[in-house]
Amino acid sequence: MSDRRFHRATERVAHDSLRGTLVGVAFTPGQWARVVAPLADLRAAPEGARDRQLLHGTRFCVLERRGDHVFGFDEDDGYCGWLAAGVLGPDHPVTHLVCAPATHCYSRADIKSTDVAALSFGARVQVLTEEGTFARTPLGFIPGRHLRPLGDILADPVDVARLFLGTPYLWGGNSRAGIDCSGLVQAARRACALPCPPDSDLQAALPGKSLDSGQEEPGDLIFWKGHVALVSAPGRIIHANAWHMAVVEEPLAGAEARIAATGAPVILRLRVA
Repeated sequence: MSDRRFHRATERVAHDSLRGTLVGVAFTPGQWARVVAPLADLRAAPEGARDRQLLHGTRFCVLERRGDHVFGFDEDDGYCGWLAAGVLGPDHPVTHLVCAPATHCYSRADIKSTDVAALSFGARVQVLTEEGTFARTPLGFIPGRHLRPLGDILADPVDVARLFLGTPYLWGGNSRAGIDCSGLVQAARRACALPCPPDSDLQAALPGKSLDSGQEEPGDLIFWKGHVALVSAPGRIIHANAWHMAVVEEPLAGAEARIAATGAPVILRLRVA
């Protein structure tokens, strides 16, 4: 596979799935782990640029360890890259997702106790017991109303995207602390069990129907070179963008004119199959 984002190999080690296609490397099935930090940067190289972020509870297959970093791929998308080794812990079951835009994890089942971590929408946790209005997890105590069971699928990606309104723009971001255009679209669609890869070029390649201007409906996707927005209502979009440096909902016509003025017209209007 030529796309490095999904190439499960370094110059020294490769995943067993690549046997017969590579030579001169050691093959391994890898070792599964979980992200135990609130958020982890997945990088193109050990000290390189951030490609994406992995939320707490994401399952990750470690293929190689090099100093303080590990190389592997996440279970959700198969996205390959390097993580700081300290963000990972042993693999374990997860039972619930964070369904609030963000939540705090406390040292005790008490809102006045010390908060030990902040988790974003979509983070996965293992609920061990319930104590009053709190859920006890290995990380600490989370308000129960901020969680939903893993199988509880949300209905409308537009409603999910609106949870992120005001979130700062962050290149490669995937959380309420900072998110980019493709991260927002993926978070919105994934919560509704709709197919959605992690980057805008991959999202533009999803099977579906190409639309003419004016045919857009809520849930459709609009693409510029390197940018994607979600149609939120007739004539409106919601997107994480570098103009506002935030997630905003705004008229489509205004965004089209502003972006076209930079030399980037709309290249695709897509209704995903």
